[in-house]
Parts: sequence; C-alpha cells; structure tokens
Amino acid sequence: MAYTISSRPTRSRASLIALAVVVLAFPFIASNFGNSWVRIIDLALLYIMLALGLNIVVGFAGLLDLGYIAFYALGAYLTGLMASPQFATLLESLVNQYQPLGEAAIAFFGPEVAQQGIHLSLWVILPLAALLAGVFGALLGAPTLKLRGDYLAIVTLGFGEIIRIFMNNLNGPVNITNGPQGINLIDPVRIFGVSLGGEAGSGAMVKIGGFSMPSVNAYYFLFLALCLAIVFISYRLHDSRLGRAWIAIREDEIAAKAMGINTRNVKLLAFAMGASFGGVAGGLFAAFQGFVSPESFSLTESIAVLAMVVLGGMGHIPGVVLGGVILAALPEVLRHTVEPVQHALFGKVLVDAEILRQLLYGLAMVVIMLTRPAGLWPAPRHEDRPEADVDKPAPSTGVAPV
Repeated sequence: MAYTISSRPTRSRASLIALAVVVLAFPFIASNFGNSWVRIIDLALLYIMLALGLNIVVGFAGLLDLGYIAFYALGAYLTGLMASPQFATLLESLVNQYQPLGEAAIAFFGPEVAQQGIHLSLWVILPLAALLAGVFGALLGAPTLKLRGDYLAIVTLGFGEIIRIFMNNLNGPVNITNGPQGINLIDPVRIFGVSLGGEAGSGAMVKIGGFSMPSVNAYYFLFLALCLAIVFISYRLHDSRLGRAWIAIREDEIAAKAMGINTRNVKLLAFAMGASFGGVAGGLFAAFQGFVSPESFSLTESIAVLAMVVLGGMGHIPGVVLGGVILAALPEVLRHTVEPVQHALFGKVLVDAEILRQLLYGLAMVVIMLTRPAGLWPAPRHEDRPEADVDKPAPSTGVAPV
C-alpha cells in the first residue's frame, strides 16, 4: 500500500535520524581507510550543489542546458583572481601593455596589492560569484527565450565552450586567467580565522581548540552544511509561486502564458537562479583545490552534471541528490575496485583498469535508464514528473476534426 512520508511520521523520523548519524560519522570512519575516500565525497557534495542548480533549469523549468559548467568556471576563476597572487600578475601585465592604465590601477588598489594580489575572504567572494554567474545566466537566457529542444541545447553547449575557451586564452595581452597553466596558490577557506586547509607545518590537519581533524574532513562538514542550505532553498523555490510558474512552463508554455504568467521573466529567473548555485559551487571548488585550470570545465563535466539530474529523477530534489552522490562517487569507487576484482577472479589484470572503469560507468548509466526511465528516485506524484521530452508539450487529444 502506497503511503506518504507524513502518513508514517515515526518511521520517517527514525530514518532521518539514522541518515544523519551515518552522514556525520562517515568522514571519521572513512578516514581510517585513507583520506581519498573522504575527498571523493567532498567532490560529490560539490557536484550535488551543481546538480541542484541545474535541476532548477532542467527539472523545474524544463529548459535543456548543456553549458551549465560555464557558471562553475566563472565562480572558480573569480575566486582564483580575488584570493591568490594572480591579481598582481594581472596588474603587472596591464602596466606592460597599457602603462597609464596600469599605473592608475596600481594607484587605486595600492602597492601591496600590486606585489601580493588581492586576498579577499571567500565569504566575500561567494556572493560576488553568485551574482556574476547569475548575470551571465540571464545573459545566456535572454537570446534563447524562443528556442526549445535541440536548438536550446546547441546554443547552451556553445556558451559553455565559449567560456572555457576564453578562460584558456585570456592570458594576453593582459594576463587575467593565466591561460592553460591555470591559477594556483588560491587561499583555502577560513572560518573564524581557522584555515580549513590546515596551517603551514600541520600536515593538512585542522586544529580547533584541543581537537584536530584532517583538512578533507573539515571541508566535508562545510560542504555538507552548504548542501543542506541549497536543498532548503530548492524546496522553498519549488513550493513557491515562482516554482509553480516554472513547472507550469515546463508542462505547457502556451497554457502558462494564457494563464497570465510572464514566461520571459520567469525563464530568465530560472537561468539566473540556477547559474548562481553553480557560481557558489565553483568558488568552493577553487578554494578546496587551491588551483583552477580550463581542463576542469569541459563539456564532459556539463554532461556529467546533466546525467546526475536525469538519472536521479528530474525535478525531484532527493532524487537529484542521490544521482549526484552515485555518479560522482561511482567512477572513483570503480577506480579502486576494478583491478582487485580482476586479480581475484582471473589471477591477473585482463583489461586496463581505466578502460574497464569507463566501460562499467557507461554501462551502469545505460542499465539505469532502461530499468528506471523516470530516474532512480522520481517524484512520488506522477503529475510532478516531467515527460521524457520536457521541451515539447504533449499533443492535444479529444479534439474534433474541422
């Protein structure tokens, strides 16, 4: 017999408590087997933030976006520019190419910035990253308002590639992004003066009072808290008037417009809101890695994030979270298990681990889509699930021929 969460409050409460215990205990248990497992989940949490942002565009509003990773790149590079010595390099190249302008910039920012760069707190940069990504999301949405389906996918794909190519080539005549070499020495996250990357000589251990933990564990709890905040915001958006407008557009844009919804502004808000989540995730990624380069923002990454949304369950927030965890962690789990399993079964490695890992990863995605076409965890109510092609409303039925 089907039942909702509210109909079994005791069981639901017990499940949530058990899940909370597992989530909080995970980094301390996993670190016994090496910090790499915690780092994998750290990156998975970043992908969940990206997937939740893309879910607003694809799952709620029904707009296919293949260039979403561009907003991730914008947040990451803004953090790299504002929290590393890269800004000093920018000023130096500005002086070399346009001396009066460069000298005016140095006079404005001061000689200390010209020597060491800008080192703003990440908590100042993140709102700027969200704003920058949101503006670019609206700029992407503006010329695509009348596009649907394949045409929208091609335009957004092109936008993502344009941003990546720009980041790869903006090292001359003024060196903004340092080109293919990327930006390094990015400051780690600091909370109340405590560096989550660990102080120099600490061995990447974060000390808080008399308690210490590995850096990856500290980042795990930060990313987990921010993921929960984004999940909360996503639920509030889904249940809001704006969220209902997005879903109405997804189901039938013509009917939504006839009901008085300003589809133009609502679509732009979907692009901007989803992009802002990507900008925040990008800023956190840059601070976590301490380095950004164009290779981290390829088309493959955009497709991976879209796969998380589709395979998890479009429009269903818990499903998107599940898809993000599985698809972000599965390749790394396979990386560690493919060779030992071959040794156990055949006594030697028959197929190169990297090739077999990608094969199994792709095969898992095919099997999931064949067996669960609505996603691993679709919305419990059928009316909340988008159709297979969310950009094309279903044809009218029961209309008498003229």
